[in-house]
Amino acid sequence: MQSSVQLTASGKLKHFLTVSGLSKELLTEILDTADSLIEVGERNIKKVPLLRGKTVVNLFFEASTRTRSTFELAAKRLSADVLNININTSATSKGESLSDMLKNLEAMASDMFVVRHAQSGASHFIAESVTPGVAIVNAGDGWHAHPTQAMLDMLTIRQNKGQFEGLKVAIIGDILHSRVARSQIRALNTLGVNEVRVIAPNTLLPKHVESLGVSVFNDINAGLGDIDVIIMLRLQRERMQGALLPSEGEYYQLFGLTRERLKLAKPDAIVMHPGPINRGVEIESEVADGDQSVILDQVTNGIAVRMAVMSMAMSGQTEEQNILNEKRANESECIS
Repeated sequence: MQSSVQLTASGKLKHFLTVSGLSKELLTEILDTADSLIEVGERNIKKVPLLRGKTVVNLFFEASTRTRSTFELAAKRLSADVLNININTSATSKGESLSDMLKNLEAMASDMFVVRHAQSGASHFIAESVTPGVAIVNAGDGWHAHPTQAMLDMLTIRQNKGQFEGLKVAIIGDILHSRVARSQIRALNTLGVNEVRVIAPNTLLPKHVESLGVSVFNDINAGLGDIDVIIMLRLQRERMQGALLPSEGEYYQLFGLTRERLKLAKPDAIVMHPGPINRGVEIESEVADGDQSVILDQVTNGIAVRMAVMSMAMSGQTEEQNILNEKRANESECIS
């Protein structure tokens, strides 16, 4: 269902809601497009006209720094007009429904909504039921998905490792609450990595996590053996209910990535983190800032990937609108 909502009749992207259900070929097209756009950020004038005349609305119902900033930069580098809605001071605080707010924004000739929401499935609901004529890009929905984060991570891995086949990737930390981890796992498996490992205490693992296509480790030392890529995750205290951890200090002792633990992985292993980083809780500062860290590369790649996704989705929406206009014209001719 989700893949059909995301794609045009010809298989092009028109929304980007999740990596689940998308083909290896389409994920690779996103990466290739992003690769071609990286150099835009190196120009004196950091602009291309791919979304000139289009209006992109950022709707962030949850706090964000990196994601919101890189989406805004991406849209502006594509030459779009950008509107950032302050949800706390919007009409929804006066009782207006989300549906009414979105339909009003659509009536202002908006072309794309970038949506972050605490409810899983919110972006899918908007794309399918509320404003299907507007391109929707999911900037994170509940525990469900964060597809652009997954794709910028895939781009970072490909830049450093060249290919996905044969790689062993470890995702360490709060798997249970991480929409990032869910999207990463799906993307890694679709792109053909050899093995995806999740390393965490049992209290921070989803039930039946093996069904996602991963190997499970409760011991970080065992899980890091022969690993090519290490992805650390933030402890999401704001989503936790109950005492899932004894203390952050004990968590760091058992699952924090230190210089000594990094030596257990392959010598050329790269270290990643979607941010924000909690130093001394998930990762040692010397590792986060070390030679094997590609964390800042992830941020840079986030702009290119979001430019790619936005331009591809807008192209798909334009294709659908042209088909619809042609159909209406043919119907009009038949009536006349």
